[in-house]
Amino acid sequence: MLDFIFKPKSIAIVGASADEKKIGHAILKNLITQGYTGKVFPINPNSKEILGLRCYPSVSKVGEDIDLAVIVVPAKVVPSVVKECGEVGVKGVVVISAGFKETGEEGARLEQEVVELVKKYGMRMVGPNCLGVINTEIGMNATFAPDIPPKGRVSFFSQSGALGVALIDWAIGSGFGLGKFVSFGNKADLNETDFLEYFGQDADTDIILGYIEDVKEGRRFIEVATEVAKKKPVIIIKSGTTEAGARAASSHTGALAGSDRAFTEAFRKASVIRVEGIKELFEVAEIFKSRKFPTGEKLLIVTNAGGPGIIAADTAEKNGLKLYPLTKESIDFLAERLPPTAALYNPVDVIGDATSERYLFVLEKAVFDPNVDGICVILTPQATTDVENVAKVVVEKAKKTEKPFVCCFIGGPKVKQGTLHLKQNDIACYDDPVTAIKAYSKLVYYEKHKNRGEDEFVRFPIPDEVKKEISLILETLRDAGVTVIGEENSMKILSLYGIKFPKRGFAKTSDEAVKIAEKIGYPVVMKVSSPNIVHKTDVGGVKIGLKDEKEVRGAFLEITINVQRAMPSAYIKGVNIYEMVAGGKEVILGVTYDYTFGHMVMFGLGGVYVEVLKDVSFKIVPVSKREVYEMLNEIKGIKLLEGVRGEKPSDKEDLVEKILKLSQLVEDFPIIKEIDINPYLVKEKGGVALDARIIIG
Repeated sequence: MLDFIFKPKSIAIVGASADEKKIGHAILKNLITQGYTGKVFPINPNSKEILGLRCYPSVSKVGEDIDLAVIVVPAKVVPSVVKECGEVGVKGVVVISAGFKETGEEGARLEQEVVELVKKYGMRMVGPNCLGVINTEIGMNATFAPDIPPKGRVSFFSQSGALGVALIDWAIGSGFGLGKFVSFGNKADLNETDFLEYFGQDADTDIILGYIEDVKEGRRFIEVATEVAKKKPVIIIKSGTTEAGARAASSHTGALAGSDRAFTEAFRKASVIRVEGIKELFEVAEIFKSRKFPTGEKLLIVTNAGGPGIIAADTAEKNGLKLYPLTKESIDFLAERLPPTAALYNPVDVIGDATSERYLFVLEKAVFDPNVDGICVILTPQATTDVENVAKVVVEKAKKTEKPFVCCFIGGPKVKQGTLHLKQNDIACYDDPVTAIKAYSKLVYYEKHKNRGEDEFVRFPIPDEVKKEISLILETLRDAGVTVIGEENSMKILSLYGIKFPKRGFAKTSDEAVKIAEKIGYPVVMKVSSPNIVHKTDVGGVKIGLKDEKEVRGAFLEITINVQRAMPSAYIKGVNIYEMVAGGKEVILGVTYDYTFGHMVMFGLGGVYVEVLKDVSFKIVPVSKREVYEMLNEIKGIKLLEGVRGEKPSDKEDLVEKILKLSQLVEDFPIIKEIDINPYLVKEKGGVALDARIIIG
């Protein structure tokens, strides 16, 4: 637990200053003027007293227990201060000072020195290069942000200090209550996962918000977030999402993964809610304050304006929500009480001259209607609209049901009091139907993922001798400096884990190629064999449908000439000849490696256009059967595998089994960083891999 950081009974400000322009002055002033009742010890060897408090020359001269030291001194002095803190038993330090890893080599050395001291003395550290820590419940503002937000049950961790200052100011301006806040900067010791875990256990926190640019411990983050999200919603902005941040990848699978895909999948695996910006972060947090969650995707929209109702309906459909009509009983009830011009289905339009009574009629039935899991109330302030009474009706009905409400009161001054009344009763209210529906969809997402049950993880029995054989192949290639494993060894390894390949052979001459082709049986496929060539089709290194000796000899010569022209420096070992497999649908199966979260399996429509179409899905290893079925259903082309225009459906069970086997293979042999099986030909029953490549590292 980090109570000594978030609930300290005593705080030392090392670098406290009487100069109002300095950060050490701002932090000290915040602590003594904003409600903190614990002991505060200003530390500055050049002052006797600051802001009415006795000032000490060093932490060792305080002579009392210190839970937390906030350090605001030049970077080069920080190690000696941290050492002294350790010697007198300080439990935690917040290093506000900049000038560490973010500045270069010397700063990184200083930062490492500080980390080693923190570990030596058993302390924990926030920072360096951070804004600090806030706990509104005890009036503690140990940051240089000038004001403290209103109290609330939402806690926030941020990698960016500057963004933290802006968010605190926004929370104050909008009246959004926060409980705890921490900016962790360089996260040399404590990181986002530590704060997520603490907030997850914190009885005063109901909702957790975060801003991150990267994650320090990817696997631990997933484990902690998964457990926390079972109890509390976790809503995070992750910046740095463009392809420019991706590492160079030599395989189809790696190139398709991109820089941000792993974070998307990690968040999904852990039931973390991802948002794109600051405004959306707080908009989504607002709707979770009610602590009411829908049991399904069925949303009822009730409105006094047709246009906003249509916008809401369109947004609902785009976000996976279902707009079912009310039951016949509810519709009959409303038909007797609403004007003939009212729309009674979904959206329910109570017409522009609606009084609060019309809203009441609809809500009375909606809260009990089995076709409704949640309710969106839209209002525009027209001549006969009593906004405040409508808000009171919503609050009254919301209190009598566990179904969540979301409101959209569109306008300015005329809807202000009604909106305020809703928010005071923890009912989210927005000024735009798109925002309202998108926020509500996050409720549905969270509840659906949180309650999906325990996953079934399958392990296939692999004999020890098979594992030893694969280990020998991989170690021999690694010791020889090989990173891209050739087709023959790739196929051998994958075959040992149950991936089926066509009959095949290797030839160094056209005569050998003919003999192998005749043994396999025509027609055949011929591919160049070279350790230097990754994508064979791109260099003219593949010929298919070869029907006789003449075509085989011609293809051997043509492949050799094509490759020599396209890649003169490539070493051509010979050619591989394969049985020509007919029928089936081409898909791609693969594995890539993310340096934050580890291996990811990949599935999509395959063939030479895979990087153009990019109709693929990824999941972080290990994958469960449920996750693999999700992968299949996530691609746009799934209907092609289900059978169209009288075709037989492809064998989905075979695909599930093969993806699970790839997941197990890279778990068993982490040296494997990437796998491409493209194409994998899935048939009505079973399937066969036509090409494969493994990358180790």
